Amino acid sequence: MLPAGLYRPSLALLTDLYQLTMAQGWWRCGMHRRLAVFHLFFRKHPFGGGFAVAAGLEPALDYLAHYRFDADDLAWLAGVADPQGGRLFDPAFLAELGEARFDCDVDAMPEGTIAFAHEPLLRVTGPLWMAALVETPLLNIVNFQTLIATKAARVALAARGEPVLEFGLRRAQGIDGALSASRAAWLGGCAATSNVLAGRLFGIPVRGTHAHSWVMSFDDEVEAFRAYARAMPGNCVFLVDTYDTLQGVRHAIEVGRELRAVGRRLAGVRLDSGDLAWLSTQARVLLDEAGFDDAAIVASNDLDERVIADLKNQGAAIALWGVGTQLVTGGDQAALGGVYKLAAIQGDDGGWQVKVKLSEQAIKTSNPGILQVTRFCDGSGPAADVIWDELHGLGDPVTMIDPLDPTRRKTLRGRGEDLITRAMRGGRIVVGGGLAEARVRAAEGLAAFHAGIKRQLNPHRYPVGLEGGLFDRKQAMVIAARAGARGA
Repeated sequence: MLPAGLYRPSLALLTDLYQLTMAQGWWRCGMHRRLAVFHLFFRKHPFGGGFAVAAGLEPALDYLAHYRFDADDLAWLAGVADPQGGRLFDPAFLAELGEARFDCDVDAMPEGTIAFAHEPLLRVTGPLWMAALVETPLLNIVNFQTLIATKAARVALAARGEPVLEFGLRRAQGIDGALSASRAAWLGGCAATSNVLAGRLFGIPVRGTHAHSWVMSFDDEVEAFRAYARAMPGNCVFLVDTYDTLQGVRHAIEVGRELRAVGRRLAGVRLDSGDLAWLSTQARVLLDEAGFDDAAIVASNDLDERVIADLKNQGAAIALWGVGTQLVTGGDQAALGGVYKLAAIQGDDGGWQVKVKLSEQAIKTSNPGILQVTRFCDGSGPAADVIWDELHGLGDPVTMIDPLDPTRRKTLRGRGEDLITRAMRGGRIVVGGGLAEARVRAAEGLAAFHAGIKRQLNPHRYPVGLEGGLFDRKQAMVIAARAGARGA
């Protein structure tokens, strides 16, 4: 579980203003306690890839479990003016808001689940105002950590089993961005982090040796390496490119011999600039000829999955990969683009009214109902995912229809695995596990999928679609809504 107090004191104001104005509007209408269902999902796989790694659920649940507006929050809201200079929020509304707690049910894909576009990562069921108020913080937490966990998985796949070290703290977007990124990167497949606070808070292994400033603080490189070996004899990976990289390797070998003479070992050398493919192969020759074939070559320098894949294809002799900026920031994709949409609301008769949000773009038309995702497998692994409405059930066999291309259909038989499981009931966390378990889930999940889905470029499209009945009901709702809009 998360360290106690990570998201304290109150962070209820971590939201967009329109969620509070809508909450007051529903309160005035007497609708605020009407039950509603919202789904959090994304529409496109990040990085042009073929999958995502669901992440951020545990910190999201921790946030929700302690959700409250304290006296200072309410006092500040009481002073917010509307555009005409009046009081924006009714004191009676603020009084009720101050008594409220997050009292919804949350169902979600466990962290580390391999997920695909349009599948709900998370479902919130509860009073309308409360389910809507948490939209922005949920998106903030889940979008970012899912993005970074997916990036980490892609980088780890490119490294082909060689360890990836997350070195991004100094380039991350602020303190929480750095901590969240370190957590998600380890979940997604990184072997360790340089972020010491993340190591303490989340139990992630920490790695690091010295910087160029260490070498520059001495009169010469050999003395710098020798002094470091005396100070930290069990942690000797020398950064060799402060002056001349291959000469730095030779100096590391010289000090490595001195370490060996006292029963210690040269753990490796680190390259942080230049032609990493050529320098690593030359360094490997020097190390092997000197009898240090067990010394690892570590590389950094603005790496990402594409650069790593290219270096591997060139035969680079690199055993550990230090990835920073491109990992913890998302690199060429700044955000996941996840959304949070209303899918059902309680009617006046107490029954459910399913809702659909239309768009001129088919990809932005939401799916109605109380949605579940079931993964069907065959002898070779996952075969297809079906999104279906729990209000109508899932039959056998199932006809799965691609909502963006109805000609793409698949018939599935048997019983698959439901991916969305209980996480909170009435605002109380009911799921266990933790980060280490999520990391294993992500690794095992990726291993189960066909290699084509994990390709960096032009991946195979994994079959995901709507259950046939849900597809038909959605189409009927879209047609009726468009006809009604034209009639208006």
